[in-house]
Amino acid sequence: MQMMVDCPRVLFSALRGNSGKTFLTIGVGACLTLRGKALSPFKKGPDYIDAAWLEMATGRPCYHLDLFLMGKEGLLSSFMTHVQNADGALVEGNRGLYDGMDQKGSYSTAELAKLLKAPVIMVADCSMATRTVAATILGCQHFDPEVAIKGVILNRTGGQRHEALIRSALEERCGVPVLGALPRIEEKIFPERHMGLVPPREHPGARRAIEETARIVDGQIDLDRIWEIARDAPAVEIGIPDGRQEGRPLCSPERLKIGFIRDSAFWFYYRDNLERLEELGASLVPCSALGDKEIPPVDALYIGGGFPESHAAALAANKDFRKSLREAVEAGLPVYAECGGLMYLGKELLVEENIYPMTGVFPFRSVLDKRPQGHGYTILDVDAPNPYFPI
Repeated sequence: MQMMVDCPRVLFSALRGNSGKTFLTIGVGACLTLRGKALSPFKKGPDYIDAAWLEMATGRPCYHLDLFLMGKEGLLSSFMTHVQNADGALVEGNRGLYDGMDQKGSYSTAELAKLLKAPVIMVADCSMATRTVAATILGCQHFDPEVAIKGVILNRTGGQRHEALIRSALEERCGVPVLGALPRIEEKIFPERHMGLVPPREHPGARRAIEETARIVDGQIDLDRIWEIARDAPAVEIGIPDGRQEGRPLCSPERLKIGFIRDSAFWFYYRDNLERLEELGASLVPCSALGDKEIPPVDALYIGGGFPESHAAALAANKDFRKSLREAVEAGLPVYAECGGLMYLGKELLVEENIYPMTGVFPFRSVLDKRPQGHGYTILDVDAPNPYFPI
């Protein structure tokens, strides 16, 4: 079944990471929400921290658009589902516009923009550059003319003269409007650590940070023009899988209870995955490895990623929960663990020369290194029978 989705939408991208894209997206989302717009926020790829900030800024659930994991049909179906009952969609890309898995730019923000037929607003870090900013934007326009770059926001400008030089070059050579400019902001409104921004649940001034960001953006960015660009987005045709047309379960199993750990240590979950389990008839039971004493009575357990390294001492101190989980697994409880969740199933966690005991389900030690050991997606070959993946 095919459906046409015609909703205002805009995608924020940049020339590279650390350009201020998240700051601008949070600020624009908060400002438009204050103006009465009900926005559905989306984050490209597996970035849970930015998504949490977008969720707080707009007051609505943020969903991930991961073309690599979801495929085109799954991504479009999710997008269609979650823009219903919203005034529009606000999408934040990741890294640079054309950065993907390979030299073809597979799964890049540009590919997502084309799939959604979403107009793109580029955030340009103007530090120590003038006309070169225009040259780079012009290159992005010509690199793939199917990507609809509809505006540019200048970030980290050095003053009025600096801004004016870049504005005139962009408007003359690129033919795109400059939608605003932000000066260099010395104070870190959103503090960072080893995996990016500090999550809002761990930031004592999270709400105040969003309010300050909205104040800065509201005074410098042409929000009316951004909304006009969003409204001009063309309709997009989306196919709906037959089994989900009426929103009913595809099967009718017994109502299984699936536990999932959700606390400050483990909270990296795709909302679509949790909602899909409920669609299929499961009852979700949240629990905490930090605050609970034992695993609740469930038929299976899902442990997502998160920051066990930042809460290692507290996880280690909760001996009762660790013992309860280990005994449940040994008694046959199915557990699906990802990233930090898998670290928790190991024997130990080494952080800055301190050793913290984990559940001991598996006999391995996880080590937090000073530098990332790899980025991007990992593709594995399944070579042994298991409950989750075919050989």
